[in-house]
Amino acid sequence: MDRTGSSRRTFVAGAAAATGAVAAGMIAGPAALGAAPAAAAEPSAPQSVAVLGGGVAGLTAAHELAERGFRVTVYERRALGGKARSMDVPDSAHGGRRPLPAEHGFRFIPGIYHNLPDTMRRIPFPGNANGVWDNLVAPAEMSFARTGREDLRIPLPWPGHRPAELTLDEIRRAVTALLGTARSIPLHETAYFADRFLVFLTSCDERRDDTWERTPWWEFLRAERMSYDYQRILAVGLTRNIVATKAEEASTRTVATLLEAFAFNALGRGADGPLDRILNLPTNEAWIDPWVAHLTGLGVEFRIGWTVRELSYDSGAGRIGAAVVEDPQGVRRPVTADHYVSAMPVEHARRTWGAALRAADPQLARCDRLETDWMTGIQFYLTEHAPLLAGHANCIDSPWSLTAIQQARHWPSRDFPADYGDGAAVDCLSVDISEWDRPGILYGKTAKQCTRAEVAREVWAQLKAAFNDTGRTVLKDSALHSWFLDPGVDGLGTPNPTNEDQLLVHPVGTFHNRPKAATAIPNLFLAGDYVAVDIDLATMEGANASARQAVNALLARTGSSAPRCTVQPLFRPPELEALKRHDRLRYRLGLPNALDVG
Repeated sequence: MDRTGSSRRTFVAGAAAATGAVAAGMIAGPAALGAAPAAAAEPSAPQSVAVLGGGVAGLTAAHELAERGFRVTVYERRALGGKARSMDVPDSAHGGRRPLPAEHGFRFIPGIYHNLPDTMRRIPFPGNANGVWDNLVAPAEMSFARTGREDLRIPLPWPGHRPAELTLDEIRRAVTALLGTARSIPLHETAYFADRFLVFLTSCDERRDDTWERTPWWEFLRAERMSYDYQRILAVGLTRNIVATKAEEASTRTVATLLEAFAFNALGRGADGPLDRILNLPTNEAWIDPWVAHLTGLGVEFRIGWTVRELSYDSGAGRIGAAVVEDPQGVRRPVTADHYVSAMPVEHARRTWGAALRAADPQLARCDRLETDWMTGIQFYLTEHAPLLAGHANCIDSPWSLTAIQQARHWPSRDFPADYGDGAAVDCLSVDISEWDRPGILYGKTAKQCTRAEVAREVWAQLKAAFNDTGRTVLKDSALHSWFLDPGVDGLGTPNPTNEDQLLVHPVGTFHNRPKAATAIPNLFLAGDYVAVDIDLATMEGANASARQAVNALLARTGSSAPRCTVQPLFRPPELEALKRHDRLRYRLGLPNALDVG
């Protein structure tokens, strides 16, 4: 498996040298026969590619194409990195410090990812043998933060991990939480969940793609007839908080595929690394800025502030003739290239596809059926370190389905108050809001009905309800320095709120509407977390894998002999293949899975 950029660049250089040698031989041959000397043939110019969108998908496509000798220009309407980037809090820097770091929402890079880590290893970073990949660190634990009872803290061990020392009070709380959770979910319900999971594990691909894709996760788990805690932890906790999809609507295929991958990751099978990994610096410092610098060194050009308005389809030629873009001054102009990679989020990409283009490839029209929802981040800056936990917290009882992590404790090379803001903030509590259409506890309004300030106060109240509920004050009002809500949301508290950065969700049937990276238009390719890939989830891994598929399709269309991108699928345990083959026979005979007792 090629995991270095040097081998690809060597290939491109060798191909160029070989082309030059052939050309020289063709010139020398006639001259040797006494013919008039021919003019030296100009080497063919590299083919041009317009990458439309500068998020993870667009930057990945640019990376792979540049390593293979293509001339790449990336057009991005706002900022490179897309939803994955970090950003500065405006007017927050004082005394020579950096601005406070903010983001669309915290992110993690689990061990089930393989394609994205491969790219990260190929992005140089000073002092790191494995490039940006070495900036990944593994949190020591995670938590189900319950409201009105002890939080369930779950250690996440990995090779070389040294568990933190626990006080007697922390041990008491951990035991109390574990016993409380065990009692709250009846034993027969836990056994039933395990049986349902085994049904999925042993289901063949045909049953997964058909039956389980049409079955909501809530129905698959028979959640309606189960206890509240079964519903909140095993149904809602694995969908709304993680996948940002309602359990009542989410495809069983999508949710259970993710659960299967995480389960084997936890067992150390087929994993790139620990179950949970985050960056040891704000995202742009640790990853995006070094990536852009590396791509610039490879010859990639960037056009920031350029918005794609339309892909102009030439019906006579059956190709994209130009991309109509709006420059930073608001002037529309055509951009031409040999090839086009549409790497925008689906809600933006499909606006650029006209009727003629959709008619040329029906899979583009099917993208209108893909659904997006709101999942947006807010950061709270604290003047005191809150004693939460060393990892992610899932507030599964919160009406707005909050998940959170304290970030500064995972940035060892940064002295937060010395490096950021005004010197008063010592930590950043980053929170994802997954539910925007359910009333909160403070105002009785949905997040979309609240103003920005009301959203901040409501989220803070829900966090305190989850963490300050068992005899100790973890989050103090007096320690709240400031907050920052993703600027992509606008019009909150009005009848028409908007969100520029939505998330693809996965209700039943979504799998069959996701397009392939290769389109029927010979010079158009799709990349993004909505494109069909093995992980079947709106993730950075999916965006990266789809870009690799788009580049491979482009190479095939052009007849290029450049090495193809490696696209690694999710781990499939070989021990289960025989059971899946047996289930395939039962599926074809119209029989249920052998373990499915209803």
